Amino acid sequence: MSHDILAFHNAVETLMRKVSESAILPRFRNLTAGEIEDKGGDDPVTVADREAEEMLREGLDAIIPGLAFVGEEAAHADPQVLEGLKGDCWIVDPLDGTRNFASGEPPFGVLIAMASGGEAHTGWIYDCLTGRFCVAHKGKGAFIGTEKVTAVPTGETPPVAAISLIFMDDAQREAVKEHICPHYRLTDIPYCAAEQYPRLALGTNDVSIFERTLAWDHAAGVLWLNEAGGKAARLDGSPYRVDEWQRKGLVGAASPQLYDDMVERLNAL
Repeated sequence: MSHDILAFHNAVETLMRKVSESAILPRFRNLTAGEIEDKGGDDPVTVADREAEEMLREGLDAIIPGLAFVGEEAAHADPQVLEGLKGDCWIVDPLDGTRNFASGEPPFGVLIAMASGGEAHTGWIYDCLTGRFCVAHKGKGAFIGTEKVTAVPTGETPPVAAISLIFMDDAQREAVKEHICPHYRLTDIPYCAAEQYPRLALGTNDVSIFERTLAWDHAAGVLWLNEAGGKAARLDGSPYRVDEWQRKGLVGAASPQLYDDMVERLNAL
């Protein structure tokens, strides 16, 4: 990456680490009952989510003043915030894996992406507990820290799949269980995109299915995986776009072939 891009990435990384150290980690396994709420549908939010998002909003605005800010908690409070996804914007999940965090368990992290015209072009994925920092810039490759990453399948037969059934309807869930799951060795769902996308590149998992595809969960991870040489795309092969927030269905895989195999099975349902 060029010196200017690297300096920019480092500024965002420094902010993410600061937010993790001051707003998130001090509350890990240290939350009171009143500091955890349910937004509905078993979707928790904590005081750490809200404080981290506000810190990230202020910090990112200092890096690039005036850019639209689409944060998960801001969008929950005011759905009109989602309109910002159509233009130049920051996309922020201040605490990805809140369910885990609120239960006192890993993994959890911070996700940030930048997008223009509905397409993410830069992404950051930070694991708060391990300090793993993933970054990607469109056309420049995927990195962990300063080390370039190339996606590697597990090499196992059958391939290893993390299949999220949470947001599927009953008929779809049963069809996947009957016709998709037998072709894979199923593994756990980490309930954390900041963990799931790295697993697809680092030889831990081969393929994942996502039904809900909200931008703050997927923008950074899709870009990073694709830049690493894996493949994340819609079931019809079209690219993931951050401004299609109501569209369902996304497959991520450690290689284009693994993606093709999974999508062929899904489209046959």
